[in-house]
Amino acid sequence: MPMPKLEVFDAETRPKPAAAAATVEIGAVEEAKLAAYEQGYKAGWDDAAAAQSEDQTRIRADLARNLQALSFTYQEARAHILKALEPLLTEMADRLLPVMARETLAPLVLERLMPLAEALGDQPAVLVLNPGMREAVEGLIEQATGLPLTIEEEPTLGEGQVYIRLGAAEAKVDLTRVTAEIATAVRSFFSLAEEISPNG
Repeated sequence: MPMPKLEVFDAETRPKPAAAAATVEIGAVEEAKLAAYEQGYKAGWDDAAAAQSEDQTRIRADLARNLQALSFTYQEARAHILKALEPLLTEMADRLLPVMARETLAPLVLERLMPLAEALGDQPAVLVLNPGMREAVEGLIEQATGLPLTIEEEPTLGEGQVYIRLGAAEAKVDLTRVTAEIATAVRSFFSLAEEISPNG
């Protein structure tokens, strides 16, 4: 039996252009994949940066809005508290301070008189005061000092005013002016608070 003939495959007979084309196509595909990956990565990065920027802007706006609301809430609370305290403090300034002044007038007169009495010896003290305060002041001064004392009543003086003369030395106690200044300061404070309140 005759031997079959075998086909010879030579290297020269292989188609070279097809192999080169396949290699070039694989390289182009890899480059295209790499370019697509880089483009997708860049787009993702840009999207993430834009989203972060939007989040920061939104958070800043929310924070500013909340701080403003908190500020208004504080101002409103302050205004309500001041409005509630105003009658109490005004009443204290108008009624309680004059009573306290009348009660502390005699001890204050004694406090001002003692240094003068020590410096000037046994000279008589002259006190000029409102007639309504005579009993309280006279009793305390005579009891505490034993100084010879002359009381001159002057109805034009306020209940918190006393002039003290001992020889050539003079002193003045004026709680009427002090209480009036405190009452004025309290009223001025509340007037100013109303002017600057957010609803006023």
